[in-house]
Amino acid sequence: MEPKFLTFSPRTSPSVAALPFFLSYKSSFREKPNYNLGNPLSISTKQLGKTTFLGESLNIPRISHSLGNLKKTHVPFGPVKAAVKRRREVPFDNVIQRDKKLKLVMKIRKILVSQPERMMSLRELGRFRRELGLQKKRRFIALLRKFPRVFEIEEEGVYSLRFKLTPEAESLYLEELKVRNEMEDLLVVKLRKLLMMSMEKCILLEKIAHLKTDLGLPLEFRDTICHRYPQYFRVVSTGRGPALELTHWDPELAVSAAELEEEENQARESEEKDLIIDRPLKFNRVRLPRGLNLSKGEMRRVCQFRDMPYISPYSDFSELRPGTLEKEKHACGVIHEMLSLTVEKRTLVDHLTHFREEFRFSQQLRGMLIRHPDMFYVSLKGDRDSVFLREAYRDSQLVEKNRLLLIKEKLRSLVAVPRKAVIKLLLPPKLFLLNGSNETDFTPT
Repeated sequence: MEPKFLTFSPRTSPSVAALPFFLSYKSSFREKPNYNLGNPLSISTKQLGKTTFLGESLNIPRISHSLGNLKKTHVPFGPVKAAVKRRREVPFDNVIQRDKKLKLVMKIRKILVSQPERMMSLRELGRFRRELGLQKKRRFIALLRKFPRVFEIEEEGVYSLRFKLTPEAESLYLEELKVRNEMEDLLVVKLRKLLMMSMEKCILLEKIAHLKTDLGLPLEFRDTICHRYPQYFRVVSTGRGPALELTHWDPELAVSAAELEEEENQARESEEKDLIIDRPLKFNRVRLPRGLNLSKGEMRRVCQFRDMPYISPYSDFSELRPGTLEKEKHACGVIHEMLSLTVEKRTLVDHLTHFREEFRFSQQLRGMLIRHPDMFYVSLKGDRDSVFLREAYRDSQLVEKNRLLLIKEKLRSLVAVPRKAVIKLLLPPKLFLLNGSNETDFTPT
């Protein structure tokens, strides 16, 4: 893979601009480097024009004075190379591959359950081709027959067909509705924590809707949950549309999943090894995926970033300057917490980019995620890139699964049943035997 490059924003201060991304192993992020800006660093325009990264063909403006005479907000500097190789990991990519059919089935089911009696004709389904992402020439009857354990096709008059959910799929859907109602208190906590992490404690409902499936929110959450708990949040009108605003700050909720896990690890280690909880471990290693061979500089950078003081995603980050390591540390904490709130501990990278304004994310959000392989994995499979919370998975399986995810896995098993397997159960075996061994291509009429 080609290396990724980290570029700093020209709005940063000279102390940040002069800070090298790869630090010596003797230095620490906790100590502020002492840079003397009194001595000008003269960089000629001729040197800038010959840099191998920018290329000789680019027109670079002339600089008639040295950096020492510039103000803090106008320090020119070139991009700093900070490459971390992205390695493809098959177990995570398989998670995306196996859910391709399931996502299509869930889209069709979403349209179907919105109809009266959860039944509709195939002709009406044709109006949703673009929403389903299907080609115009594809026949819906052939598509639905690929999932015989999920959809059931019936005749309605001459040359008219309609479909509905099978009894098994219907039962799973009703069970899912029941579980969502029972988990409503947990869903309210997720919305409160999401608002508490934002800058203005207010997020547009349109942006929250991008995460409704990942968070486990019901389809109609705008008209139900958002209006049932005025003691926690309320819907307000803005110039860009309705938004959900926090009305009560709860300090007990302002504890991230990473902090809770660290407390549990320290308590476990103190019990097993009889260690003092406050004493740091002598050897604290970074767990990286197998086969990811980083250079010494890259490994040093990952270790030093991890050893930086933890910045809570619920803290005030208005004073953190964009482009600094502290702001990136905070952004990683926010994304870690957001992924911890999701059902499957993963989401689309595009969904996170919708919250750039609320959480002051960098414009190179995908590159930032790739730079931290110890925390996240970015999969390029599927139509859009996905990001996984690495610590929540063992190979391709989640360590902890809630009730909604268990229901989803049951639906996935129904989707995986091929059509031939259903035909074998419904028709006598003699119809499938030819010359005593091979199966025929019998299709019921």
